[in-house]
Amino acid sequence: MADVATIKIIVDGQEIAVPGEYTLLQACEAAGAQIPRFCYHERLSVAGNCRMCLVEVKGAPKAVASCSQQVKDQRPGPNGEPAEVITNSEKVKASRKGVMEFLLINHPLDCPICDQGGECDLQDQSLVYGGEHSRFGEGKRAVEVKYMGPLIKTAMTRCIQCTRCVRFATEVAGVPELGAIGRGEDMEITTYLEAALTSELSGNVVDLCPVGALTSRPYAFNARPWELKKTESIDVMDALGSNIRVDARGTEVLRVEPRVNDDVNEEWLSDKGRHACDGLRRQRLDKPYLRKNGKLEAITWPEALAVFADKLRGDPSKIGLITGDLNDAESQKAAFDLCEVLKIENRDCRQDGAAISTDAGRAGYLFNSTISGIEMADALLIIGSNPRLEAPVLNARIRKSYLAGALKSIALVGESADLTYPYEYLGEQTKILEELSKGKTDFFKKFAEAKYPMIIVGMGALIGDVGSKILKLIGEIGLRAKIVRDDWNGWNILHSAASRVAGLDIGLIPTKNGLNTKQMLAPEALDVLILLGADEIAAPSTAFKIYIGSHGDRGAHDADLILPSPAYTEKNGIYVNLEGRVQYAYAAVEAKGEAKEEWAIFRAVSQELGKPLPYDNLQELREKLKADSPSFAATAGEIAPSAALDLRHIGETGAAVNATIGGVIIDYYLTNPIARASETMAKCSASRLGVVPENMAAE
Repeated sequence: MADVATIKIIVDGQEIAVPGEYTLLQACEAAGAQIPRFCYHERLSVAGNCRMCLVEVKGAPKAVASCSQQVKDQRPGPNGEPAEVITNSEKVKASRKGVMEFLLINHPLDCPICDQGGECDLQDQSLVYGGEHSRFGEGKRAVEVKYMGPLIKTAMTRCIQCTRCVRFATEVAGVPELGAIGRGEDMEITTYLEAALTSELSGNVVDLCPVGALTSRPYAFNARPWELKKTESIDVMDALGSNIRVDARGTEVLRVEPRVNDDVNEEWLSDKGRHACDGLRRQRLDKPYLRKNGKLEAITWPEALAVFADKLRGDPSKIGLITGDLNDAESQKAAFDLCEVLKIENRDCRQDGAAISTDAGRAGYLFNSTISGIEMADALLIIGSNPRLEAPVLNARIRKSYLAGALKSIALVGESADLTYPYEYLGEQTKILEELSKGKTDFFKKFAEAKYPMIIVGMGALIGDVGSKILKLIGEIGLRAKIVRDDWNGWNILHSAASRVAGLDIGLIPTKNGLNTKQMLAPEALDVLILLGADEIAAPSTAFKIYIGSHGDRGAHDADLILPSPAYTEKNGIYVNLEGRVQYAYAAVEAKGEAKEEWAIFRAVSQELGKPLPYDNLQELREKLKADSPSFAATAGEIAPSAALDLRHIGETGAAVNATIGGVIIDYYLTNPIARASETMAKCSASRLGVVPENMAAE
């Protein structure tokens, strides 16, 4: 990247050099000055309409809005000296005081009953920059409450028309459904048809709102921020690995907020990651159960472990393990080690049956370009994926790159969908992949000529009997387009499960003689089937099913033995995102009832069998994990380097494929046990189908 030209500017008597594209607000903050603002946000376009960021520029007739003027446009002094900005003069203080007085003219001042209380920009800035009284004695205006869906509660009388929500919906989320109607005092922010926002990122407008006009409907009147214990964690609702903060009071998780990580989720979070947390309170498994005479009956842990051990004493070739989508790395490692000790070769971390293997090395199943690397790409081919549903925050990054002009060509093979950015639709039949692999289409010419071409392969292309052959075709496209070079790797697998990459890193796939998920689910294939949080499968009635998980969902309903375990907010764990980034989550609340961590269950049953696993605590387990799988030894938040990728080893060669590439997500809001237990997600699903719940009397 070329060096950015810098310009000197004087801020409060201090001379600094900053890029000419910096706004005066950014330059002032680079000099250490604090500039108040309501409408300005680093990740949104400049609106310049709140006027709270006024500063004095030497030579200017009046105070100027620092967010809307760039350093390069400032006039130098009479002798060529740098432009001078003053942020704390009496003129600036009087201007900000006047702006604050105007902003509070119509504000209802109902802080005691406002959910934004305690974390409100208007509260904070009125204290520092406002006056002691108001000269406005006329009646205040009132605005009707707007309906924006089951996630957003509105009190639009509080709105100061900063338009952050409008700009986010239009620019980042890509759903231009919010806007202003009316003029002057009659101006109101609303959805144009008073309907729910249709974005999977809509909850972010609550974080952006600097006042209490938009607040979280599920969190309404639950708690004040100073009552909450805040814990850093990782979102498991998709494979992106968004950094989150879990806010809890006592034994309950009350809300989930995003943490800033520019390499992963910037400061955004999907609606499911943010609002499915009420599912942590419902349909929980809190004690072991054993099916007796067709009915599940509660038993003690010693009894449960004895039954578990007894079932594992059988023929290893008749025992299998399938892991689910939400597991941490430690639980999968303990399950893998137990399989190794007992010589169980039937094990699989791909409960959806996706044709992903470790044959081409770690780079063969990672998102190699990285999430932030999307902003470098200039051509993108999406195959068998709907990023908007499978990873909404990643989809926003693609849109960001498109809007910036870097991403010039986008094409989709698979199920057609609204991805919030334009693309060339090539079809959903595999024959288009054959044409692309031979370089025959117009899009391929643009793709091959691109400097940084990317392929994103979704699970929709890899699930099914011919998934491996389709993967081979995609690999041939990548080879012909030269997407893998020393300075660039454009091969990207978009996983839909938070646990998948860790499972593959550990090696939790069948050995040469082992059965995969589909084979294990065949009738009479196994006598015993262990389901580690695997809920998205139909287990055969012929096998004795042992379910280890946190929720009474599909897996537990069919199980013969149920062993309760904590949810992701109730344990310390390692999660590896789709890039291969190792991230640590921490327990925010205690586990429910008698639930025990999965790795401890496997360690206990190995003791019962007289073949104890070689660790007695989480630290020892992690040391073995890092020793056996070096990628886990990476510094927290970093990606371990992978060996060079040879696309010739991707997929399985076979006869010509004739298939339709479909999608994998039917209902975005109900994809896992926690989301299906969430009342909020159920309302979102109903709203997306056009069912609007009537307002309750309390609202």
